[in-house]
Amino acid sequence: MRMSFRRRAFTLAIALGIISMLAALGTRPAQARGLETKYPHMAPLEQYLMDRNAEIALAQSAAPPSISSSATVMVLGQQGYTTTVKGKNGFLCLVERSWGAATTDPEFWNPGVRGPICFNPAAARTFVPIYLMKTKLVLAGKSKPKIVQALTTAFNKQELPALEPGAMCYMLSKQEYLGDQARSWHPHLMFFVSGDAGKSWGGSLPGSPVIAANDPEERATIFMVWAGHWSDRTPAPQAMH
Repeated sequence: MRMSFRRRAFTLAIALGIISMLAALGTRPAQARGLETKYPHMAPLEQYLMDRNAEIALAQSAAPPSISSSATVMVLGQQGYTTTVKGKNGFLCLVERSWGAATTDPEFWNPGVRGPICFNPAAARTFVPIYLMKTKLVLAGKSKPKIVQALTTAFNKQELPALEPGAMCYMLSKQEYLGDQARSWHPHLMFFVSGDAGKSWGGSLPGSPVIAANDPEERATIFMVWAGHWSDRTPAPQAMH
């Protein structure tokens, strides 16, 4: 079955998006409409929250222990994300929620999304601020159009940092849940590049191992490359064709 990956991934992909969450490889319109009906608005905040220690452990599972054990960890609370573990290597691990995806993602409000992600120093400095800003807007009760408007204004006024070259992250957690379509999907690395840059990497072309997701809301292209193992070193599923 051809399944969707979020625009961000996460996410966004992640998401995804999602990333943005992890965008779709071909979700049928009827499926997308069904998810929009299932998640038409934000659920009560408590449904997005986790036990603090469980969230720390989940965030650290995004990357190999050699990286995540020395990384800073942020945890979501009533007022937004706060630093609960102070790291030493410049990496930043957290668990993205559904609004890591673009606002057009049908699972933007899915309270079950948990996207463990560990950003390298360049991404922690220049990409994470976008997600943290979105989180503040979400917790303030802003609508999707208001969120997009606020991001656009912040970019135009240079209130968000310019994306640094080399910005990337790890998403290798076997415990990830990237959405009702993607679920645990596949361990992967994500690279963040300013603007619509898919062609420069040959992203999403036949035979290319690179998946490209352009996210105009975040003014970046997210490139995803599958990894062969989860962060616990167990083998990943074979690549889909």
